[in-house]
Amino acid sequence: MHTNPLKTPVKPIIYPDSDGKPMSDNTKQLRWIFTLVGGLEALFANDPNVFVAGDLLWYPVEGDNKTRIAPDALVAFGRPKGDRGSYKQWEEDGLAPQVVFEVLSPGNTRKEMAEKLAFYERYGVKEYYLYDPDLGRLQGWWRQGGRLVEIAQMRGWISPRLVVRFELDGMDLCLTGPDGRRFVSYVEMAQRAEQEAQRAEQEAQRAGQEAQRAEAAEAELARLRALLKQQGIDFSC
Repeated sequence: MHTNPLKTPVKPIIYPDSDGKPMSDNTKQLRWIFTLVGGLEALFANDPNVFVAGDLLWYPVEGDNKTRIAPDALVAFGRPKGDRGSYKQWEEDGLAPQVVFEVLSPGNTRKEMAEKLAFYERYGVKEYYLYDPDLGRLQGWWRQGGRLVEIAQMRGWISPRLVVRFELDGMDLCLTGPDGRRFVSYVEMAQRAEQEAQRAEQEAQRAGQEAQRAEAAEAELARLRALLKQQGIDFSC
């Protein structure tokens, strides 16, 4: 058998880890993305088979490095935690992220968002949520058959897969987990941790003071008993 020495070798397909686009257009959008991703990671922190990521490129089709999208937040059930440069679906047991979030910014166009909805519908997303922090607008879609159908009422909606309740507090998105804890920003989380640490320190100080008072009372009782014993009165029995 003869080989053709002039045949061009097949080059491996490269799947870039970045699409060159910024994660966000402004600080408000970035803050909400971090709040969503952080809240989702905390919600599933103890489940090793739930993968959460933010602004991670998702490639649904092997051999096609042009068909891709980077949701602001994604959740993939049935996939292990761990670092990834991108989410290549064929390397993830063929599982598409089941839940995705987008945080709207002034730079997003209607055409762009329509294309994102069509992408998520085509490639198997089960739940898609869109939040506009500037207008306080919340939309959601969930899969019915082969389509993503818009959810008529998002206030009070509970995600079937996340078991997270959606509300709007004024214009702010309010997500509450099944344990009743609300998703908060990193700053709010740090403030809560500081408050908890201060309460713990105060309780320790109070406990120490109580122990000191108890020790002083015990010493005083021992002194009185010794004094009475010297006078021939014994209360030891």
